[in-house]
Amino acid sequence: MTLMIFFSIFIIQCATEKLCPLRTSIDVLEGEYFFLCYLESRQEHFQEEAYTINWYKENAGKQQLIKQTHRNVSQKNFLEFWPAELTDSGSYSVTHSNGKQNFTIQKWTLNVLERNKSSCFNRNHLTTETKNAGTGYSLKCSDLSVNENDSITWYKDCKNYENETERELDFKTLTVQHSGIYTCKILIHHEGKIYHSTSTIKLVVEEDAPEAVTLEIVGRNEEIETEIGKEEILNCTGFLGYYMQEDASLYWLINQMFPEKCLGIPENEPSICEEEFKNLQLGNKFYVTRLLRIKKVTDEDMHHNFTCMLQADDRTQIKIVKLKKGNTRDLPVYMFTTGMVLAVLFLCVAVAAVFVCIMFRVDLVLFYRNICKRDDTAGDGKEYDAFVSYLKDCISPSEEEREFALKILPTILEENFGYKLCVFERDISPGGAVVDDIHSFIDKSRRLIIILSQNYVSDRAIYELESGLHKALVERKTKIILIEYMPISDYNFLPESLSLLPSKTVVKWKKDKSLPVNSRFWKNLRYLMPAKPTKTNTKGHYNNLDLGSEGPQTRTEGCDFNAFV
Repeated sequence: MTLMIFFSIFIIQCATEKLCPLRTSIDVLEGEYFFLCYLESRQEHFQEEAYTINWYKENAGKQQLIKQTHRNVSQKNFLEFWPAELTDSGSYSVTHSNGKQNFTIQKWTLNVLERNKSSCFNRNHLTTETKNAGTGYSLKCSDLSVNENDSITWYKDCKNYENETERELDFKTLTVQHSGIYTCKILIHHEGKIYHSTSTIKLVVEEDAPEAVTLEIVGRNEEIETEIGKEEILNCTGFLGYYMQEDASLYWLINQMFPEKCLGIPENEPSICEEEFKNLQLGNKFYVTRLLRIKKVTDEDMHHNFTCMLQADDRTQIKIVKLKKGNTRDLPVYMFTTGMVLAVLFLCVAVAAVFVCIMFRVDLVLFYRNICKRDDTAGDGKEYDAFVSYLKDCISPSEEEREFALKILPTILEENFGYKLCVFERDISPGGAVVDDIHSFIDKSRRLIIILSQNYVSDRAIYELESGLHKALVERKTKIILIEYMPISDYNFLPESLSLLPSKTVVKWKKDKSLPVNSRFWKNLRYLMPAKPTKTNTKGHYNNLDLGSEGPQTRTEGCDFNAFV
């Protein structure tokens, strides 16, 4: 039983090899019956895994599934046209599908030629046969019909030829007079309609003996237009002559290197692989063919030489195929979708980066200063980094406020961050002219730090503030830093000129929360201070110290500061 099944499959395979067109580019006349088919390997008959066969036509660069109609009929490994029309011209392919993956079996380019209304044939749709006079020969009609009952008529130069109706036209002894154009017309009955198929052969009978047939590769060197990521199947076919040469070999080289062999398992196939070698016989001619599969074309493949080598009887023929990028087409949907997703992600990342820069600009600036060792104080002629102005009213300030102004602020900025401050009570010697001293020390300072308080109303405090404002607004030499030690709801007690400052950033003191050296208060204050390349110690914490004899000493007591006005 198994032997009979194998024998039946062998018969079907032989018939398919006889009928299926070998060429990848096929010409057919409009209005005629025609079919495409592929050579099914014997192994496919014994596959345990079920698969389906699908036919596709390329439309605007995309593979479109061919649906079954009364005119387009797909049966197993055949795609029939009842009949072929001019619009059928294009690229076709056939695939196997196991439900998970599609595997392309073969590709064709079909050219439907317009019928010549003034003749029974089209000169672009004929084959030429050259024979010797005195020999016997048979012209064979088209194999497109397998029904022996189909009506066949022969024509020579478009005239009925001796009422011949056989599938083969036999010439026992050829003469020069037998030369001519022979057309075979087959009438095919299908679903109550009559279709026809024609094949035209130009027979040339020569009296002289022909030259010895030499092997050759079908087609010349060529460049194939393709696209990155597209599958390509390169076909190389060699003509051996009128008998099969056992020593004939046909193989591919990629830049003079042998490609890997195809395994027959799509998911495990290498990116480029070579199919098995096949022998074919069409009529009395013998061919060999081999396919080279490129899973996905890469930019690197565009620079490769794909060389087909045919060798037999110590003779060698080559054919070189190159790939080149075709005309730019619309982006595939998946590429457009990927681009849109990347654009949205890029926008989100950009917005997030801007948000981070705004939220952490202080930390970023301090980090930059530390890495680059930036120095804004070099060569400016200033002696102090900041002049500290705090509450000095007749009403005695609280001990906490006095400790902050005279101890906490100078200690942290000077000992931890290397700044040099000018504190009036600490650094100005007693007995001098207060107005001149204030003006001189503010002039020597790069910043004026003002510790805001509702009690910030004394004459000397107001003079310090107004002197600093004059240098900030008019002379543009000193920048002002405002520190809100206690929460203030109304700033009307301050001079109106303060509102003219281009920026009035207020750094707020939050008691115990601000004490650590790495707190937000000290970062914001350093951000406003000039950059200095100093070794920063941010692991410290200020400890409350007694302001007794060890604390800074005021140069006077009471309200005597008003005397300078």
